[in-house]
Amino acid sequence: MSEGAMLAVLMGAMLVFLIAQAPGHARAAALDPAVPMAGRMAGALTAVLLMMPLVAYAVASLVAFASRLTPWRLEGEDSRLALFWALLAISPAMLLSGLVEGLIGPGAPLSLTRLVAGLGFLFIWGAGLRALSRPA
Repeated sequence: MSEGAMLAVLMGAMLVFLIAQAPGHARAAALDPAVPMAGRMAGALTAVLLMMPLVAYAVASLVAFASRLTPWRLEGEDSRLALFWALLAISPAMLLSGLVEGLIGPGAPLSLTRLVAGLGFLFIWGAGLRALSRPA
């Protein structure tokens, strides 16, 4: 997959993550109007669409570099592909988590949906890394 296509996958995932945060921010703005909804979403926009892609690229580079210590080699583009695809694959779970946060609020259901999303991410990312790695 080309670098442009991988960036599109990452930005698509980040856009879905931003949309998933909207119900939680709406609930928080209704409960505490000191920070309006627009301010909350502006902060989320900055974090999700500007900072998170940088963090994702850094993590993918770190994983590719760390793979040199193992008997399996992983190129930088393969590491990025596995991470970005895993982020996009769990985006429906993030949407569900956002709905739970907006409608129910903090509690066991929100923790459970976030746990399922996190475990799903780790499983998909691990499977992608395993599929794309090559023996040394």
